[in-house]
Amino acid sequence: MRLEVVTPMRVRLDRAVRRIVAEAPDGHFGMWPGHGDFVTELVPGILVFETEEGAERFLAVHSGTLVKWGDHVRVAVQAAIEGDDLARLRDRVETEFRRQDEDEREARAALARLEASMIRRFQDLEGQGP
Repeated sequence: MRLEVVTPMRVRLDRAVRRIVAEAPDGHFGMWPGHGDFVTELVPGILVFETEEGAERFLAVHSGTLVKWGDHVRVAVQAAIEGDDLARLRDRVETEFRRQDEDEREARAALARLEASMIRRFQDLEGQGP
């Protein structure tokens, strides 16, 4: 199977794998080559995959969608961090996802300021009249 993991910014992973274990809203599920095609939502958590060499790897995902079609599994998520040690991955996830959440809050605040400024400008223009 080919596993491809994409985020809004880039392709995070694209490699051949033996198996995949992920988590949907109704629980964990596993996939092997030859598994039927389907689409499911992914919840924030750990996606586990086994490389063709037999190594188990982990991918922390920040919710998204998994699409299995033929031999391809495409995962589209907001964010993803790969690792081979769960303890270190946990530390990286806390740091990285917290930073992303702060960046999103700052962007929303900037957008709110921009919208308020536009509204004031329109009100000023209406007040000037012909």
